Amino acid sequence: MKVTFNISKERKFSEWYSEILKKAEILDIRYGVKGFVVIMPWGARMLEKMYRIYESAMQRTGHEPTFFPTLIPEDNFKLEAEHVEGFTPEVFWLENKKGEERLALRPTSETAMYQMYSLWIRSWRDLPLKIYQRANVFRYETKATRPLIRSREFYWIESHNCFATKEEALKQVKEDIEMTDSVMHRVFGIPFLPMKRPEWDKFPGAEFTIGSDSILPDGRVIQQPSTHMLGTHFSKAFNIKFVNEREKEEFVWQTCYGPAISRMMASVISLHGDDNGLVLPYTIAPIQAVIVPMHSEKKSNEIKKLCQKISQNFFNERIDSIVDYSKKRPGEKFFYWEMKGVPFRIEIGEEELKAKAATVFVRDTREKIKVSLKDLFEEIRNLGAEYDARLTGKAEEFLDRRIVDCDTKEGVKKTISGGKIARFGFCSIENKGKKCAAFVEEECSARLMGVRYDKDEKAKGKCVFCNKEASVVAYAAKSY
Repeated sequence: MKVTFNISKERKFSEWYSEILKKAEILDIRYGVKGFVVIMPWGARMLEKMYRIYESAMQRTGHEPTFFPTLIPEDNFKLEAEHVEGFTPEVFWLENKKGEERLALRPTSETAMYQMYSLWIRSWRDLPLKIYQRANVFRYETKATRPLIRSREFYWIESHNCFATKEEALKQVKEDIEMTDSVMHRVFGIPFLPMKRPEWDKFPGAEFTIGSDSILPDGRVIQQPSTHMLGTHFSKAFNIKFVNEREKEEFVWQTCYGPAISRMMASVISLHGDDNGLVLPYTIAPIQAVIVPMHSEKKSNEIKKLCQKISQNFFNERIDSIVDYSKKRPGEKFFYWEMKGVPFRIEIGEEELKAKAATVFVRDTREKIKVSLKDLFEEIRNLGAEYDARLTGKAEEFLDRRIVDCDTKEGVKKTISGGKIARFGFCSIENKGKKCAAFVEEECSARLMGVRYDKDEKAKGKCVFCNKEASVVAYAAKSY
């Protein structure tokens, strides 16, 4: 019998999302501080796998790990004027004893890390410097909070890099986008649009910002990793200099990159889940295969031994598994592990003993297949790769269907109100286009996302708002 939550993800996404976070024991919102949640064991195991994969990609591209203090002196925070103006409203401040300097809970770590960079970098031989840290950051979010999606504390990785030339820094921006594609898209199954933000929406203190926008089932976009070309703004503020090969002193060129792992987890849950619960990619599922011994009066010991053997062999082959020895009825076990998003359920009973073949239930397609016991370990890995490819492909199709070309402002408004992303001719993402962007913000309650950074989309015709010649193809949607 098919058991559901009685909440349709398609029709009532917000309710479905809240319910699955609770029932799948991803997190608990009852901590009592607005915007802060407790990550429970199932969510923590998933988060840890995602961190490991992302950090491996960071290290493979030459980034070294580090840990910096959570507290930032107020004087540091004031060194880059544009940055402090942009972040001050979001900062949590710790008031010290009378006469002592205030300390900020880091909203991001430029002002913490760059004071050290000015001590570490002396010569061109010290470059490039590519450092990242796994960290929690804190921002006083004034809008309605949403667990994992819009919080006051989120879990992320941030890299802060220094280079001798602008060209090297621009290459790093490209590498950051490629990393987002290779990990978030190809492994986690979250497709995205790399968008160059409008001038008025760039990271405070940056020359330009690339935000990677993904879409959730309710049609709202969520910003995933962003990368920022900082130029020499921060290096001049923090006096980060190096002596070049010609013995002349220069300021370094900088970039920073921030993949928020907790936000990615929100997208994984939202994009892949269904009305039966979570559907987790094989690569990041806390349990990749659950082994369920089926009740048997005569063969219970043989079944138990076989289940233990399969589990041990899975461990040896680095497949995360568990044997469900609970006293629940089979149907209850099935529902529980489906709801938790385990990719494969392996049923072992008298029939399987006789046939020397396991019955494998595949979570996303809900089909059952017979797999020879001698081929089980290799087959699960192969099925896992196919499983992840299906989830990614389905998510890609969902994003593609949500992008609509519009040639009038009425069309833009209708598209956005229908939970889709509008694509249209636009006058400019420089400050002179800000007036036209106001229509998107005020009339559509949406955001001008910017223009594609990964491809050169040629504008044709007029700006749909001011009727001047369109210089770019822009995108807009409701956002979190």
